[in-house]
Amino acid sequence: MRTVRSKSDLLKALSPAWAAGEPIALVPTMGFFHAGHLRLMREAKKSRALVVVSLFVNPTQFGAGEDLDRYPRNEARDAELAAGEGVDILFAPGVDEMYSRGPTTWVEVPGLSGCLCGRTRPGHFRGVATVVAKLLNLVRPAVAFFGAKDFQQTVIIKRMVADLDFPVEVRTVPTVREEDGLAMSSRNGYLSPEERRAASLIPQAMDVGRRAWSAGATPEKTRQAVGAVLARSPLLRVDYVAVVHPETLEERMDSGGPALLALAVYAGATRLIDNLLLP
Repeated sequence: MRTVRSKSDLLKALSPAWAAGEPIALVPTMGFFHAGHLRLMREAKKSRALVVVSLFVNPTQFGAGEDLDRYPRNEARDAELAAGEGVDILFAPGVDEMYSRGPTTWVEVPGLSGCLCGRTRPGHFRGVATVVAKLLNLVRPAVAFFGAKDFQQTVIIKRMVADLDFPVEVRTVPTVREEDGLAMSSRNGYLSPEERRAASLIPQAMDVGRRAWSAGATPEKTRQAVGAVLARSPLLRVDYVAVVHPETLEERMDSGGPALLALAVYAGATRLIDNLLLP
């Protein structure tokens, strides 16, 4: 595996593949790899393409008072794990390399960005869409892989790709979970033992919501069922529980048609997100 840190070196590394028409697969990450990241890399490897993994903690998607400074980082470990998965190129630029003139041009998808996580994290998805657009332009992949845990992010990226005619296929890989069902996240490492035990209520709550929905509950009753489980722990604080259309992210008003249960919950000071497609 080759590690490159500059856009010019990335261009040199990818030029032979571009010239030969070799397909490239991109896995955008912020590092501190866990089993979910490794699954993305394995799926990329299955595509029989040259695999590029980006490792960049993007400051433009963090708001004031969020965890940019303490976001977990361990590049040496990440590089070892990526190499073990057969990644070809690890692109690990610094902030000055990615934003040499500062972030002066933005990519926004307003309708999809203002709901769910966008309500309490204004500007977050603008930062996500902008950095992903930059990575797509730099790498020119045939396919890019994203995790289903960040469902809203994936919906936004797919819309951006379609609207701006990026020649790339966006694939979503199912969420990898801990033994108790909690979605794997780099932020899980922030949790104290007590908070981690409380966080196990999140997958339990989603399962209760799924069963309520399957039994014919309305979106409101489904949300109430989820909230009742989360309320069992004083360490959990709900940001939102929503039942939305999985493509438009609009709130579902009835129980007919496709639906996604999405939630964001604070365990102590750590914000965790998860989602579940409802039958």
